[in-house]
Amino acid sequence: MQNDTLLEAGASAIEVENEGANGDIVVVCEHASRLVPAKLGDLGLNAVALESHIAWDPGALELSRRLSSNLDAVLVYQRYSRLVYDCNRPPEAVSAIPEKSEIFQIPGNKDISEAQRQARVNEIYLPFRDGLFGILSYRRSTGRPTILVTIHSFTPIYFGERREVEIGILHDSDSRFADAMLSEAQRQTQKYVVKRNQPYGPADGVTHTLLKHGIANSIPNVMIEVRNDLLTSANEDLAIATYLTTLIEKAASAMRASHTAN
Repeated sequence: MQNDTLLEAGASAIEVENEGANGDIVVVCEHASRLVPAKLGDLGLNAVALESHIAWDPGALELSRRLSSNLDAVLVYQRYSRLVYDCNRPPEAVSAIPEKSEIFQIPGNKDISEAQRQARVNEIYLPFRDGLFGILSYRRSTGRPTILVTIHSFTPIYFGERREVEIGILHDSDSRFADAMLSEAQRQTQKYVVKRNQPYGPADGVTHTLLKHGIANSIPNVMIEVRNDLLTSANEDLAIATYLTTLIEKAASAMRASHTAN
């Protein structure tokens, strides 16, 4: 990158769909895209790497869109690859602009200048952070109940080891909504292997969005991870979306009932 700007004129790091939705849920997909700004070329990676899970969460945006439709929810997602900047990481985190992801070295992220790093923060992270904050703040100012749900996918094999968990329900210090979803999952016929804080948890640094936008503002929140081999066809995607819609709706109803009772 030869100057201080990263994105082309008029380009935006944040996309919002179904902004006028009437539901309580705000769906966020931070790893929706594998797009790399033209000024960064291919980050020194081949096409296979740029299409793999290191660059994005395959299937996560399609799943997020189905949930947005099912739940009449606002959808907010990042338009650029997490290899450019991971919006689920704060600027001070090394993993926000990773030099290595699993077995892949990221040459385009190695030894970048402070100005280049700051350009990514300024043009990708801050607009995404501020855009999401604005949506949540507006809902609060108008008295709209809100539950923050972030959607991710994960690879079934990581560093050569098979992951048996199929759906992870993740939380940080505020486990209210995760608890309600997990309770509902236990009541249902076990269609999927559902686990708490797997395959990642707070210690892995994956709960930045929950902390920054949920917990800091007393908004119930949860992060959902789905193994990406379950999102490779329209039928599988529909089945997962239907299952998660039920868990989310039942959890939201349980929380409303608890709030009314108190």
